[in-house]
Amino acid sequence: MIKAAHHVQISIPVGAEDKAREFYCGLLGMTEIPKPPVLAARGGCWFRTGPVQLHLGIEAEFRPAKKAHPALVVDDLDELSRRCVDAGIEVRDGDGLDGYRQGYVDDPFGNRIELLEAQ
Repeated sequence: MIKAAHHVQISIPVGAEDKAREFYCGLLGMTEIPKPPVLAARGGCWFRTGPVQLHLGIEAEFRPAKKAHPALVVDDLDELSRRCVDAGIEVRDGDGLDGYRQGYVDDPFGNRIELLEAQ
């Protein structure tokens, strides 16, 4: 039986780790966690907030995920949306998920990220 999700992985371009840190740590407030040495040699970076882990892996022929996406539950969608807009990132309204306010942003690489606030 599946008990929980351990992490979600998305792809980023080669050499984009610093830009990823600015977005995922600086803007979204996640914390970077160290990768095991054998995996760190491949590049990429891992982030955590509470029990949620997001792994960003390097993909040589990178293409952003425009449909597939992680959905992250946030405390204050309005505040995070304001911070995104102030940073020049468009926030798009969601199309409705029962029990949640919803918005979408793209990370610096064009990957879609869903933001959810419980109602």
